[in-house]
Amino acid sequence: MQPAHDYAPEPESPADIYAAYLVHLKRRRRGNTAYTQAARSFLRRWPQVQQWADLPLDTRLAANCSTRPFITFLMVSRRLQPGYDYLLNRKLASLWHELTDSCLEPDLNQFISAALELGFTQRVASAIGSQIIARLLIQTGRPLADLRESDLQDLLNACDIRQMRTGRGARHYRSTTHSARQILFHLGILDSEAQPAVTPLTLDERMADVPAALRPAFVAYLQRKRATCVAKTVSSLATRLAHFGRYLAAIDPDIASLSALDRRRHIEPFIASLTTTVNTVTGEPITVADRIRRVHAVGNFLADITEWGWDDAPARRLIFRTDLPRAQRFLPRYLPVDADRKLTAALSDSPYRLAADALLVQRACGLRIGELLDLELDCIHEIPGQGSWLKVPLGKLDSERMIPLDEEVLTLVDRITATRSPGRPMRHPRTGAPADFLFTHHGKRLSQNAVRSELNRAAETAGLGHVTPHQLRHTYATALINAGVSLQALMALLGHVSSQMSLRYAHLFDSTVRTEYERALNLAKSHIGPMPTGRTQLPITDITDGGWKDAPAIKSRLAGGYCLRAPAQGSCPYANICEHCPSFHTDATHLGVLAAQRVDAHDLAEDAEKRGWIDEAKRHRTLVSRLDALIAQSETA
Repeated sequence: MQPAHDYAPEPESPADIYAAYLVHLKRRRRGNTAYTQAARSFLRRWPQVQQWADLPLDTRLAANCSTRPFITFLMVSRRLQPGYDYLLNRKLASLWHELTDSCLEPDLNQFISAALELGFTQRVASAIGSQIIARLLIQTGRPLADLRESDLQDLLNACDIRQMRTGRGARHYRSTTHSARQILFHLGILDSEAQPAVTPLTLDERMADVPAALRPAFVAYLQRKRATCVAKTVSSLATRLAHFGRYLAAIDPDIASLSALDRRRHIEPFIASLTTTVNTVTGEPITVADRIRRVHAVGNFLADITEWGWDDAPARRLIFRTDLPRAQRFLPRYLPVDADRKLTAALSDSPYRLAADALLVQRACGLRIGELLDLELDCIHEIPGQGSWLKVPLGKLDSERMIPLDEEVLTLVDRITATRSPGRPMRHPRTGAPADFLFTHHGKRLSQNAVRSELNRAAETAGLGHVTPHQLRHTYATALINAGVSLQALMALLGHVSSQMSLRYAHLFDSTVRTEYERALNLAKSHIGPMPTGRTQLPITDITDGGWKDAPAIKSRLAGGYCLRAPAQGSCPYANICEHCPSFHTDATHLGVLAAQRVDAHDLAEDAEKRGWIDEAKRHRTLVSRLDALIAQSETA
């Protein structure tokens, strides 16, 4: 129960306010004659205390250290609304002490309790409460339950005015206001959740660098694609078409219509320029796949508007299939078993449990990152006689699927359920309907950036290079292929709609290829066999007294002997590997051996040249150069 004297009855005389201030000082065990004299002086000058807020900001901020405690008392007892400009320019370091037993304390305690439930730390929750909520409660004079979106906007507008006036930024106020808005949403005070901190540009803004005469057609095309494509696809198209528009602006800024596009003058130079185009994020040349996507985007754009009969469409087709570079067919980038184990261990030991557990679920179920973060709280389905299944929501290919789960994953999901922050259902980005998402933190959905940051941290801890979330999906699929899963089952588990998508993984470890390779290798070994030491069908007549150097075989001089291989066996990949190793050392006691080996290597090079074995001759010449360096080093040691 709050003391009656902390409320502001209407009307209230200066004497009543002064008496309430004395009680406040006594309860706070503060004050001296300077405090009380300052309060009496303030009340004599402004008996209607709210009139003080009409003074210029500089005058209000100039109040001395004896007057400021009285002004703080008036604010926390809801007797004074000093203006957001004053509240933003004055540091309220002692505010929490002044709030004790005040009429603002219950509202602030309610807010901080909600923030703690959503996963904010005590320090952060208190900072949001003092920076945002306390100021809103003071200035509006209303309780927490009556705050509105417009109140938050008024505070942000005051931040903009302060920045223009003083140059002091308001980044921390914007960040804490965003968090405060989300907490108020989960308290049921605000009807809508906080919007993303970064607002995406409109299509007109993204096409700003396109020649003015072409810009309406570019924007109209992208707006039409919104009817049949998801937002991410339209955004990708906008990026690629904006690049094409910037190129046209650079080479032909006066172009008046898309119908004026010319193959030789515009399209072919654009396609050629893609070979030197640089990725704006990495600074590296764009990949062949990106080049293909950009050509496709422009080609489809021009073909679509021609087919639709737009007035400014080109008169003929301008981009052809032969304009596409040859696609590079990479195998899926999976993690080897050892790297997979190290990364899993680093994620299991991570202090950032929610993001780490999200990655462990992705690895265990082979989900795309968008599917992972779209999982809802009721995603686990128990089917009698069939065990537990994970319902994967609509993803890249707009299809749902079910994935069987084991006890380990169920335990993981139980831990996530206990770790996530509770709160009201949030708007689903696809359907707009309220949804309880599985991965929530601080009252918001876990972001892709948070997941990627945790993966980067875990990969660094595990001593691995850069790892992407999609590699965990590749690793899941590769493990299934190694375990002998059928192509049809792999398609169902990965959510593929065509066998070609899943065959990429089947090509990684094709058991038929492996069987044929081993059969052929064993057959070749049985035909060739090891190099014999006596007379054989091979034309080796004498390998004694140095005759081995003339044998029709691939020969290598070693420090302790020599090696002979039949030409059908090919060169040995380990020949003279020790002499070239940086760890190899020698000294003067081995000069005789090195010199003899050099003579033989020189003879073997000449023999190889006579037989037309150019690579063998080069290998021996390289060895001679290496031996010369070793001999010179030994002689000077």
